[in-house]
Amino acid sequence: MPPRTAVTGRSQEPRRRFAEELRLLRTQRGESLRQLGTALGWDASLFGKLESGQTLGSPEVAEALDQHYGTPGLLLTLWELAAADPTQFKERYRRFMTLEAEATGIQQYSPAVVPGLLQTETYARRLLCLGGLSPGAQLDQQVDARMNRREILTGATAPQFRAILDEAVLRRALLDDAEWTEQLDHLDKVTRLPNVTLQVLPFSVGLRELPNTDTALLRLPEGKTVAWVETGYDGQLVAEISRVERLQFSYDRLRDYALSPRETAAFIQHLLEEVPCPSADST
Repeated sequence: MPPRTAVTGRSQEPRRRFAEELRLLRTQRGESLRQLGTALGWDASLFGKLESGQTLGSPEVAEALDQHYGTPGLLLTLWELAAADPTQFKERYRRFMTLEAEATGIQQYSPAVVPGLLQTETYARRLLCLGGLSPGAQLDQQVDARMNRREILTGATAPQFRAILDEAVLRRALLDDAEWTEQLDHLDKVTRLPNVTLQVLPFSVGLRELPNTDTALLRLPEGKTVAWVETGYDGQLVAEISRVERLQFSYDRLRDYALSPRETAAFIQHLLEEVPCPSADST
């Protein structure tokens, strides 16, 4: 059976269709990207990226465009379809990894698990298995890719890296004591790298910002900051200035409440001492 084609001749892939509609509506109006940016109050480059499919923007942008073009609900609906398209997650994540490798500074907050750049091979393998990957070539490939990412922190152009870990990350141990000791020991060693700062957000500070959102703020060479936010179900690259600023504000608040780097190093050492020794188990 031949592939199904749209009556309009335009793409049926949600993200591409959203970009096509944006470009069509603007050109029909005879507006330039600069004119559109001035009219709506966003940088013109955002609309260029929307029309090229580089970003989806936010629902607020889609709603503003609907109002501008007189298409109530159309662009917001297309945005929702594009954002929900499961095929887009891998594409967004690949873009994030590219930017991560280019970043001159990375600020990470992890509420539940050890960040990928700080994981041991065993921890990464366990986590990916829990995510649905079965033992085999695909799992091995994913683990290798994650281990290669760690080289970002030690390369010649290593970024300044700060990670805030919720105390829950360090309290939910791997069941194998040797594997968990390896992970804690790796964190202990990483804290001694000159470009790495590690802090723990203790339980004692109570409920704080970003309680269920893994967040990475990437400072890019041109001075711009973008963010990657991820939950257990989805991840999104955030480039809109106002949204990045809100995330940065939340991150700064978390840093204010976190243990100092020195206190964090002592905390990790204490956890290492708490892990039962193999000899103690055998007696």
